[in-house]
Amino acid sequence: EFLLQADHFPTISKWHDAIKKAVDSLQCGERRHSYLHEEELHKDSLKRMWRVFSDSIVPVSPLIPRTVFKLNYSASDSADKNGVKNRLKKFISRRPSMKTLQEKGFIKDRVFGCHMLTLCERERTTVPKFVKLCVEEVEKRGLEADGLYRVSGNLAIIQKLRFLVDQEEELDLGDSQWEDIHVITGALKMFFRELPEPLFPFRFFDLFVEAIKIKEPTQKVQALKKLIHQFPKPNHNTMKLLFHHLRRVLVKSKKNLMSTQGISIVFGPTLMWPEFESGNMEVNMVYQNQMVESILIECVEIFGPEGM
Repeated sequence: EFLLQADHFPTISKWHDAIKKAVDSLQCGERRHSYLHEEELHKDSLKRMWRVFSDSIVPVSPLIPRTVFKLNYSASDSADKNGVKNRLKKFISRRPSMKTLQEKGFIKDRVFGCHMLTLCERERTTVPKFVKLCVEEVEKRGLEADGLYRVSGNLAIIQKLRFLVDQEEELDLGDSQWEDIHVITGALKMFFRELPEPLFPFRFFDLFVEAIKIKEPTQKVQALKKLIHQFPKPNHNTMKLLFHHLRRVLVKSKKNLMSTQGISIVFGPTLMWPEFESGNMEVNMVYQNQMVESILIECVEIFGPEGM
């Protein structure tokens, strides 16, 4: 499975034409006829959808750019569009509340994109269950994988895994469909990137920047430790689990070719970012990487031994 995405319609059109030309060259007889027929139906449905919604709704299909551009309407098109818009207005005015939909089970609480405190409170834990599952599976069979956490997994499969997690489906990460360990590491990184507030809470960002500037090593470690121990319990415990896990990744560095600096480059911007981007982004990224690297090196001093 491949996801092709672009911000400009001409680019998408070129991709579409190139893929269609390649497929056409492989088609023959009835199969060719069937494909062309389905393709025409698909293009026709896209055109009709674009006519109806272009004034009010931005399509979310990855094959359609996120810009809205006008088309010429006939009288019948305009009537159809107004009819659809009127039906949508009636539906929206009668729609049940989010709380009602959740109580009836139509809408489930998400895992990805949910605030850390809310998720842990819902799961009655201090470390999200999905984070634990990923860490356990990586340590079971993936610690020696080349480029662990650096290599990207197949995005389509990662999105499939994310969908199952959000739908609270029974999840077995040992299943053959998740055989590629980079899919699991990719999903774990996506979980942290999509938190509304990063694992390092916003209010601590500037304090960490000041701490990382301290020249004397012992004072720097103590400053970082003091800040981390002020974190909410879910943030602190999740960070402790993650950093001890990353230390075990480093133990296998000769196999997976991941260094302390390499892991820091991956996880710096994944675990922390400022609430409002100000100043130089490149400078902030340097601080982010340095903070993760320092915490990783001093993991035992900051969090204590595992299990404590």
